[in-house]
Amino acid sequence: MALSPKVKDIIVEQLGVDPDKVKAEASFIDDLGADSLDIVELVMAMEEEFDLEIPDEDAEKLRTVGDVAGYLEKKGKA
Repeated sequence: MALSPKVKDIIVEQLGVDPDKVKAEASFIDDLGADSLDIVELVMAMEEEFDLEIPDEDAEKLRTVGDVAGYLEKKGKA
C-alpha cells in the first residue's frame, strides 16, 4: 500500500508534524503526538478531501498512517 502525497499532506497539515515522520507504520498518538481531538479533525479532513463518510466504528480502527492509507485504498479513494 502506497501512501499518497495527498494523504501525507493532510496529516502534516492537521497534526503539524515533520513530513519525514509520516510513514506507514507511524502511530498517530505514539509517534505523531496526536490526541483524540486531533484524530477526529484528521478523520473529518479526510472525509472532506476524499468525499466519503468514515463511520465511527471504522475511524476507531485507524491508528496508524498505514491504516488510513489502506482504508482509503480499500474505498477506492487513494
